[in-house]
Amino acid sequence: MSSAEDKNINKWLITITVMLPAIMEIIDTSVANVALPHMQGSLNAGTDEVTWVLTSYLVSNAVVLPMTGWLARVFGRKRFLMTCITMFTLASLLCGAAPNLASLIFFRVLQGAAGGALIPISQAILMETFPPKQQGMAMAIFGIGAMFGPIVGPALGGWITDNLNWRWIFYINLPIGLIALTMCAFFIFDPDYLKRTGKAIKIDYWGLFLLTTGMGALQVVLDKGQQEDWFSSSFIITFTIVCVVSLIALIWIELTHEHPIINLRLFKNVSFSAGNFIMFVVGFCLYSSITLIPLFLQTLMGYSATDAGMVMAPGGVATLITMPFVGAMLQKRDGRKIVLVGLIIGASAMFMMQHLNLEASYWDYVWPRVVLGFGLAMIFVPLTTVTLATIPRMEMGNATGMFNLLRNIGGSVGIAVAATLLSRFTQFYQTTLVSHITPYSTAWQTHYAGLKQALIYKGINATQADQTAMGLIYGMVRRQVGALAFNRIFWIIGIAFLSILPLLLLLKRPTHQGKGNMGH
Repeated sequence: MSSAEDKNINKWLITITVMLPAIMEIIDTSVANVALPHMQGSLNAGTDEVTWVLTSYLVSNAVVLPMTGWLARVFGRKRFLMTCITMFTLASLLCGAAPNLASLIFFRVLQGAAGGALIPISQAILMETFPPKQQGMAMAIFGIGAMFGPIVGPALGGWITDNLNWRWIFYINLPIGLIALTMCAFFIFDPDYLKRTGKAIKIDYWGLFLLTTGMGALQVVLDKGQQEDWFSSSFIITFTIVCVVSLIALIWIELTHEHPIINLRLFKNVSFSAGNFIMFVVGFCLYSSITLIPLFLQTLMGYSATDAGMVMAPGGVATLITMPFVGAMLQKRDGRKIVLVGLIIGASAMFMMQHLNLEASYWDYVWPRVVLGFGLAMIFVPLTTVTLATIPRMEMGNATGMFNLLRNIGGSVGIAVAATLLSRFTQFYQTTLVSHITPYSTAWQTHYAGLKQALIYKGINATQADQTAMGLIYGMVRRQVGALAFNRIFWIIGIAFLSILPLLLLLKRPTHQGKGNMGH
């Protein structure tokens, strides 16, 4: 029995309390994307520099995620959660007031560090508050909150930036933070096993140091790889070496330390390991596709940021509608089968996107996104429930931290791979297509002559018409090349969805009874 039950607090109140900070954190991951051009102008920064506003947040997030369980044990979970909410709210205020880019990046690092712990703690508290039979429902509720962020984030960010000022995307966290803090003080209590025993825990300083350098270096490599042309840059090679050495040393230290900062022994549990790997690939597919769709619409189809957001939103709505049903199904059905269907639907959505062309209408782009939305609802909730079902309560904070970390790293890898493939495929298709456009091909001659005539007819002189017609043809080729490159990447993401199907066999079917669960 947890103390929350002893105090007889309504589990829905606890749910709202932990959802508020989690949603705030999730919205802040995506809210700044839309505002980057505006920040660039007012802070006088280059495109490369301004992306650090996103990167710095992700890096500090990645460092804190795996040590959440440990920090909650050291400080007490309630106290730690309240400290994180306070820090996150304060950092938001400072981000909004930042006078220059350097200070904004510094405050974003603080915000990311405080935010990194909010999601795993919220998940751990929810998994404990609901009895095993209802854990699927708990994760569905959490998932609705988690999906709410990416749908609302970009739209809200765009609206605030257009109508107020980019600084308000940070100020908006202040009232939410204050409400969350107040509710936390009243409704959240530490369970008995998390009460501090008075014994000092030996702090694993080496683990702390290696985790920070390893995760930080990994994020820098993934974010800057494409710009620096990967391993032809000494900067990327240096960071890769730092990352690999730190992570290998970290594994050795964590397995030998008496009180490790991350409990890697959890990975002895085959079901937990398989679930984490599946989540990594799902993160890879989800984040890469969500980055590519708006890019495709804005660069090739001339959509505005708001219109591109309107293509993305219905997919999020589909996820929101499906999640409660999935949560209810989980109480009766085998979660692994639901994940299987979800992965197949996700792959189908990608294969639908593979056929998108430059003549497609708004709805042609919306449908695959809606199909993907249904698929994601059937992957996230059951996968989280099945993966965490075999973990003892004592380790729940550790397990949720690792699980979220792998989703985030998968996302970063996905975005980096998508950006790299996009530039490589564009070069490849450009070379292929341009070889077909020769003055000797009759199709080319007819098209070119037609364009030139039309321009002369509009009153443009012959020399000018000559150059303009060439420019128009080159522009058409570039758009076709772009479309081919995007289609190829969507196909690869579809294959990635299907490649993890065999791993579902390694997941254990959660029993709704027995001590293996949450100790009820």
